[in-house]
Amino acid sequence: MAYNSKSPWVIHYDASSCNGCDIEVLAALCPGFDVERFGIINTGNPKHADIFLVTGSVNEQNIKVVQEIYDQMLEPKAVVACGICACSGGVFHDCYNVLGGVDKAIPVDVYVPGCAVRPEAIIDGVVQAIGILDEKAKAMAQQKKGA
Repeated sequence: MAYNSKSPWVIHYDASSCNGCDIEVLAALCPGFDVERFGIINTGNPKHADIFLVTGSVNEQNIKVVQEIYDQMLEPKAVVACGICACSGGVFHDCYNVLGGVDKAIPVDVYVPGCAVRPEAIIDGVVQAIGILDEKAKAMAQQKKGA
């Protein structure tokens, strides 16, 4: 594990869901699943976050919020779409104001489907995002050397 990913911070945003996936995100943080054993810490500040964990579908009301949170995060950063609604719009995809999954607003690095997504799958997705953070950090370091 590289230096940048020894203790990644995660920010969670519920775009517009039934809250089933949000409950599972909280379960992943609790002692039963203990995502903190990987050094992962939950934060409320996008400027401190390395991983953006999004639940729910993107709609006309929240697309700017999702983009703003993403833009406030420093590089390198990774995005995890948790739950089928965040992946594709899910059961809400035909609603009048739903645009679709998170990838309609920002680039997504890891898709974790499920309805509701299980805590084990969330943890697996975040661990995959940690690997992506390492790759992005290496690419940034190589760019700096080449510049």
